[in-house]
Amino acid sequence: MIENRPAHYIKIHERLIDEYGQPTWRQHLPPIDELVSTILSQATSDTNRDKGFFALKERYATWKEVMEAPEKEIRETIYSAGLANQKAPRIQNCLQYVADDPRGWGDDGDLSLDFLADLALDDALIWLTKMKGVGPKTAAIIMLFAFNEPAFPVDTHVHRLTKRLGLIGPKVSANKAHDLLADIGEPETYYPFHLNIIRHGREICAARNPKCDQCFLTDLCLYYQENQ
Repeated sequence: MIENRPAHYIKIHERLIDEYGQPTWRQHLPPIDELVSTILSQATSDTNRDKGFFALKERYATWKEVMEAPEKEIRETIYSAGLANQKAPRIQNCLQYVADDPRGWGDDGDLSLDFLADLALDDALIWLTKMKGVGPKTAAIIMLFAFNEPAFPVDTHVHRLTKRLGLIGPKVSANKAHDLLADIGEPETYYPFHLNIIRHGREICAARNPKCDQCFLTDLCLYYQENQ
């Protein structure tokens, strides 16, 4: 692991900006939609996640209806997202958790997570992770992408690349990496760093056979230095 990790993080962040540009925050989905979409994204592709998500939106007018529907019906609806037997009850249990909180209802009579905007970030993350099946990554995604709060989501790309680049140790878990990486970088960098490092992981630094010959980060990469 690099000794001066904050300085190393800045170099990587700036190099990614030079190559991929500076992403500007936009709300990707409403918070409650982000919750369901992120659950659907587990262990599947973005394409399959979206198929399952939009199938739910097409079949049900509200998230309340999704919560109250027969579990078998939800499994059938999200089949294209994979692991429907696990994801269907997980989605319904999470929606029930929201419904059980008096704050979890919007003015339109449907389930809502908008109230999280009024909580301190740490309190919002704690509330979210009390849901069964919602870990630090899902909670951070909701707070970063739906509320523009400085949470640092760590998915498989972020976890893999930050290990290779020496920002976290080789044995650091993804759950632990959320806090470690948040401590290294400045909050305003979380959103662009997250998006750009994922793009780099998809296009260049694959899990198998990374394209090191095409990479612009080799001089900053412990993995490259150890394997060249």
